[in-house]
Amino acid sequence: MQKSGAQRKAAELKVALVTPDTSPRGHNVEGESDSWDFGVGAGFYLNATEEKWKHWKMYDYIISELPQVLKSLNLLIEVDWCSIMGHSMGGHGALTLALKNPYKFRSVSAFAPICNPTQVPWGQKAFSGYLGDDNKESWREYDATELALKFEGDNCPSIPILMDTGTNDEFLKTQLHPWAFEEAVKKSGKISLESRMQEGYDHSYFFIASFIEDHVQFHAFYLNQGFW
Repeated sequence: MQKSGAQRKAAELKVALVTPDTSPRGHNVEGESDSWDFGVGAGFYLNATEEKWKHWKMYDYIISELPQVLKSLNLLIEVDWCSIMGHSMGGHGALTLALKNPYKFRSVSAFAPICNPTQVPWGQKAFSGYLGDDNKESWREYDATELALKFEGDNCPSIPILMDTGTNDEFLKTQLHPWAFEEAVKKSGKISLESRMQEGYDHSYFFIASFIEDHVQFHAFYLNQGFW
């Protein structure tokens, strides 16, 4: 929220920024803090089906609960006129939430997202823990590449996506796999994707801060179309 430096551009463009947490808090589940890529460190924006992680309903939180909370605060923002973006696991969340709810978001962007989580260690660890090893069909419902392959038909609106990934990202080849998502988008034909490889950048906050204004500008363009 602070290191990205997004606030100045958002204020200039009159865009409100809402930054939800990565995971539920305060349930004190055994092992929830054992690793940074699972539990309270990473909720993967899904609805867990394993009993131990029953409170991990981050998909419902973003799609249903959070908008209602914002409306109840009577803020001077248009809650139902929104876009979504995220970084790494949050980028995975932004892509999957938007592809599963194409009428809810005006645009979507991601920094270094985990694009094909069913095929990489981060995703396999999370999905195995939250969804179970014996329920791998449900894994595909939270995989942006799998969702892009199914994103077709006249009933689905075209959705604009901006994606930035650093060429020196230490997780590029082992965890992110942007090329898998790019290929799926080509096959779909219903997604407008601008996927940019940024030379020399890694996975850090410096990478985000370098290009965050592009992303805020991107969303402001689509948020303002037809609103006024």
